[in-house]
Amino acid sequence: MIFENVHARNAAADNDPECLRISIDTKATIYLGEYSRNGSSRAQTSVKALDHDMATKQKLVPVGVLEPKTGLSFVAFGNDNKTSDLIADGIESWYVVNKDRIQANGIRKLVVNADNGPECNSHRSQFMSRIVALADSTGLEIHMVYYPPYHSKYNPIEHYWGGLERSWNGSLLDCAQSVFQRTLNFCWRKTKTHAVKLFGEYAKGIVLKKDDQKKLEQRLARSKTLPKWDVIISPLPVTQ
Repeated sequence: MIFENVHARNAAADNDPECLRISIDTKATIYLGEYSRNGSSRAQTSVKALDHDMATKQKLVPVGVLEPKTGLSFVAFGNDNKTSDLIADGIESWYVVNKDRIQANGIRKLVVNADNGPECNSHRSQFMSRIVALADSTGLEIHMVYYPPYHSKYNPIEHYWGGLERSWNGSLLDCAQSVFQRTLNFCWRKTKTHAVKLFGEYAKGIVLKKDDQKKLEQRLARSKTLPKWDVIISPLPVTQ
């Protein structure tokens, strides 16, 4: 039933000129350093990599936003914890970059495909409160459409992550700038990726108080049959 819902919602979104569908997810944490990553190099001289870790690892946490219909891709890199706020900031950054195009195209609704992971599921109060705030600030109706458990591979952005991973196999991702530049140069469906940095601290375990959770729940129109997997957030009307 969950898959049928996803397919129906996605088809309706793609056929609605006032709706834009995006696919979101985080990629596995990238640990920076001169590590081989099980890749192979096609250069005349093979790349020299370390065979074991010598120090505390620096890391990057990629948050991706893909527009499945057009193939336009966006990646925000954090350098701290993978949290609800990092994912929400990534989506907001995507919107800021694409705001003029979204408004010019008359988009009124946003359908968001996600995998119901621990940082972005529909019962993660901090994440949903950020999505409600995004709906209010943009005036967009936001429809969260989740894939079933253990089936995140069907989320469209997973195809993008696979392509990006293949593009840098055999390369030494030894610093943040190297990862960032390689992402900017990566083309998906003949279009280069737009990338931004969201460097800074992201605290884990932020949860709304019970009273605030109750107020938040009043803003969420959950499906009667799939309340965890299908949620609509309507923006508050703009007061004059």
